[in-house]
Amino acid sequence: MTGSVIAFSGSVIAFSGSVIDRADAVRADPERLAALTTWRARLLRLDGLAPLVAPDGGLEWGSLADADPAAELVFLGLDPDGRACFVAVDPKLVGVGSVAPPDPRLWQVMGLLSPADLAVYGAAKALVDWHARHRFCARCGHTTDLRKGGWQRSCTNPVCKAEHFPRTDPVTIMTVEHEGRLLLGRQPRFPPRRYSALAGFVEPGETVEEAVAREISEEAGLVVRDVRYVASQPWPFPSSLMIACHAVADSAELTIDRTELDDARWFTRDDVIAAMAGHEDATFIAPPPFAIAHHLLVWWLKQ
Repeated sequence: MTGSVIAFSGSVIAFSGSVIDRADAVRADPERLAALTTWRARLLRLDGLAPLVAPDGGLEWGSLADADPAAELVFLGLDPDGRACFVAVDPKLVGVGSVAPPDPRLWQVMGLLSPADLAVYGAAKALVDWHARHRFCARCGHTTDLRKGGWQRSCTNPVCKAEHFPRTDPVTIMTVEHEGRLLLGRQPRFPPRRYSALAGFVEPGETVEEAVAREISEEAGLVVRDVRYVASQPWPFPSSLMIACHAVADSAELTIDRTELDDARWFTRDDVIAAMAGHEDATFIAPPPFAIAHHLLVWWLKQ
C-alpha cells in the first residue's frame, strides 16, 4: 500500500508518507519481480548514502543500466505509474554503512526535496545502509545473500539457513513539563545554543512508557508520570523509529548526567515561542523542522 504524507500540528513529519507501494506480494514472488526488472524500471541514484537532486528539484532517477554490475539491487516497490523502483547497494559501502551522525551538508541537500521524495529517500537509505552492514549471519557467521527483493537476507550455510530482516530500532524522544515549563537538553554534538527533547533507545523488556521514565530519570534525575504518546517518525540514521512522548514531573530539581548531556534546563512558554519563531534574542535555538522534536514543541505550545 502507498502511504500519505503525515501532517502533524499543521506541518509534515519528515520521512513519512512515501508514494511508493511497497508491494509485498511482488517482492515475495521471484517471477513477478523478475518480470518487472526491465528497461522500464527506475533506479534511485545515490551518492554513497546521500540523495542526488535532479534539475527539477526532485530525486534523481535513472535506469537499471546505471547500476554497478557488482551491486545488489533492492526493490523499493511500485511508483504511482506501476513502474518498479530499485536502489543499488554500492559495493564501496559494504562492511561500512553509516556509523556516525549525518553530515550537516546532508541536511542542506535533503532540504531541497519535497516531503514525498524525502520519504522515498529515507526508506531507500535505511535499506541500503542495512544491507551494507549485514553481510554475515548473526547466528553462524556465514555469508548471507539478498532475498525478497532486498527485504530479507538469508544465511547461505545449508545447515543454518537463518533469515534476517531489515531492523528498526525504537527510540523514545520526550518533552517533560513541570508547572508550565518545559525541560529540554543539549548533547555535545549539537550546534551552539541548540536545545531539544531528551531521547533514548527502548531497551529489551521495556514498554515505551517505561523507557520514557527511565531515560528521564537517568539523564535528568526526574521521576515522571502521565506519559503520553504524541507522534512517531521514521529516522533513517541509520534505522530508528522515533516515538515522541510527553510526561509530567512533580519536581523541577535536576540531576544531569554529564556523560549524556552538556546541559538541561527548564524553559517557559515564552522561551519556546521565541525559539520556534527564530528570534535572535531567544534563550535557545529550537530543533529543526525535519526533527520530530520540533513537532513536539509545536504540539506543546498548542495544548
